[in-house]
Amino acid sequence: MNPAASTKETREFQTETKQLLDLMIHSIYTNREIFLRELISNASDAIDKLRFESLTNHELLEGHSDFAILLLPDEDDKTLTISDNGMGMTYDEVVENLGTIAKSGTRSFLEKLKDSGAASANDLIGQFGVGFYSAFMVAKKVTVITRAPGQPSGVRWESTGDGSYTIEAFDKEARGTTIILTLHDEHCSADRPAENFLNRYTLQDLVKKYSDYIRYPIKMNFIDQEQPRGADGKVLEDAPAAAAVEVRTLNSMTPLWIRNKSEIPQEEYNQLYKNLFHDWEDPLEVLHSKVEGAVEYTAVLFIPAHAPFDFYQRESGSGIRLYSRNVFIMDNCKDLLPDYLRFVRGLVDSPDFSLNISRELLQHSSQLQKVGKNLEKSVLKTLENMLAKERTKYETFWQEYGRAIKSGVYSDFQSRDKLQNLLLFPSSHSPEGLTTLADYASRMREGQTVIYYAAGKDRSSAERLPQMELLQEKGIEVLYLLDRVDEFALEALQEYQGKKFQSISRCDLKLDGVDAPETRQESEKLAKENEPLLKAVQEQLAGKIAEVKISGRLKSSPVCLVSGDTGISLSMEQILSEIDKTPFKARRILELNPHHKVFQVLKRLQEENPSAEAFKDYCELLYGQALLMEGLTPEDPVGFAGKIAALMAEAGKKE
Repeated sequence: MNPAASTKETREFQTETKQLLDLMIHSIYTNREIFLRELISNASDAIDKLRFESLTNHELLEGHSDFAILLLPDEDDKTLTISDNGMGMTYDEVVENLGTIAKSGTRSFLEKLKDSGAASANDLIGQFGVGFYSAFMVAKKVTVITRAPGQPSGVRWESTGDGSYTIEAFDKEARGTTIILTLHDEHCSADRPAENFLNRYTLQDLVKKYSDYIRYPIKMNFIDQEQPRGADGKVLEDAPAAAAVEVRTLNSMTPLWIRNKSEIPQEEYNQLYKNLFHDWEDPLEVLHSKVEGAVEYTAVLFIPAHAPFDFYQRESGSGIRLYSRNVFIMDNCKDLLPDYLRFVRGLVDSPDFSLNISRELLQHSSQLQKVGKNLEKSVLKTLENMLAKERTKYETFWQEYGRAIKSGVYSDFQSRDKLQNLLLFPSSHSPEGLTTLADYASRMREGQTVIYYAAGKDRSSAERLPQMELLQEKGIEVLYLLDRVDEFALEALQEYQGKKFQSISRCDLKLDGVDAPETRQESEKLAKENEPLLKAVQEQLAGKIAEVKISGRLKSSPVCLVSGDTGISLSMEQILSEIDKTPFKARRILELNPHHKVFQVLKRLQEENPSAEAFKDYCELLYGQALLMEGLTPEDPVGFAGKIAALMAEAGKKE
């Protein structure tokens, strides 16, 4: 224990914790009764932790291995007490866990919470895991008395949620944690039993609703006033009533996963998920499987309806709990499912797992590897069925977790073939919806040899790329890659059903199979006729571009920038330059539209004097325009703007 804990201290909450408490107290929750579920879940977690630690250190039990969670409502004092005999906390752990939200992204979380409406507040809080603070929704004062096993004394923590708390050493005989809530008056009113959290029947209903599958008994005293009876069995009207105390266990404690899944309604699966993972929404999908054979196990897996708000900015555990014969072994087992399925949460119970197994041994467990392979297949099969039979539901899943699936394509070589049919992309064929690669392949034109894609920051910018003009004219479908990881995923796949992926911003569009031969012949003829012009433009832009060509793809735009047929693309160049300070460069090729009016002006200027400033300016302006259309910034934005202004002024004089 901290030496300074011998006297009472008053400390300030961490800034973010103050903000969270303020939000709690001012009613961001729409369903305040869930505070009980959160505190009971925390108590269960504390007992789980002690049970696990005691497998290797039996002394932690201090001679008591009968675990329970106790509820004690006191109508006279207007307090509700929740006690457990789990791990308990030391002085330093109390400061760390109750005075600080020790999580990355706290500020971002609070900003989202403030901006959200009441309907989504529960979801955000559940994702972030700050359930203890929900006590302040119903309590004007919260007192925590706790002692960790082996500690000579306990700790008393108390706060009214006003921005500070007190902490001091405190004599506590038994290990574990006791939380005393001094309730607001509106939660003690006999006139409103549903919101009276001192009413024993209300508490019993809430435990049944939210915490029935907690694996430890949740107990509470029920007190009945019983009128004495005479020898004849008749009630003695004048005799004072006697209090009869009955201790009841409020939860069934029967693990849902050991039951036959045909007997389990969806509502019970949903409640199990909420109890285990402190979420506020029903899961999007549930998978319940029981396998017997070389490896025996039961698994209940969930796909949450929403990804945590910082899901793609952190290292997240898999969320899979391990049990052996209904006894908890481990939380967040990361060796069970591949990283691209890290959004899956749930539990696996197998008699083949040893209670004493360590994380290090699990990494080399052939049993765990077999279970993991089976679960991976099961999840992927479920997603395939969802895509085929419940397309809207799958697209909801994709909006939340699509990037995780795509990351599996480019980072996990063995998983590419498994995942390619799950990919979805916006497409020029579908103005609003998404398409699969299989859908695209089924619509390919006769003679088309590649699958075309365009990368852009959004759909509108991709559609307006000048390189799209010819493909739009010919009615050839183009996939829109709007996520930073999309192109990496397709580059990793390389091909689908024998058709290679082709960026529309590559030099060769590979239209031989669907384009008339005379089109290419015309481009070759124009290139030969304008060879002096192309050479002059390339000289003016030396060091910036590798080649200047006559374009066969442009219709209305005067110019576009494409990359070589090998090496990184222009869009990849942008992404990689942001990741690494040393910029990667695509091989840049400038294509000119020979049918555009600007081309004729450029040709005239070149024929008059290729060394004149006017020709140089036109070359720079066309190159800058091509950069901007690709989402790239001209090397000299000020100079580029100046040349545009000068050109506008000159045009104004002529008018």
